[in-house]
Amino acid sequence: MSANQLTLLALHGRYGICRLASDEPVPTWGLQGEFFSVTRTAEELSIVCAETQIPTTVLCQSGWRLFKIDAIMDFSLVGIVARISAALAGANVGIFVLSTYNTDCILVRQPDFAVAAAALQAAGYTVLDA
Repeated sequence: MSANQLTLLALHGRYGICRLASDEPVPTWGLQGEFFSVTRTAEELSIVCAETQIPTTVLCQSGWRLFKIDAIMDFSLVGIVARISAALAGANVGIFVLSTYNTDCILVRQPDFAVAAAALQAAGYTVLDA
């Protein structure tokens, strides 16, 4: 699968990346909305969700936009995220990456969103509003 065959959907809304204590229960606010991701490690409970859901008392980096690859990605594919990451790094855009069973998602800060979309398009990706 080449870059020019991939479409990235730009989801509406802004997202927050939150850090909670590793032993905290998953809060209900982190399980709402069109997109959310919950990951627990020995060191932390990490939640990505719509920033409108996040209480002000939670440690959070807000103001992120989300690009989702509009395809079901086979596990044998290699280099997809690396190529997207390289295109964004070339435009000096930092990223936060999440993967699901089906696909990959790339978050960029809201102020970098237009630059990121342009860099992805210049690299051969189709970028559409979701």
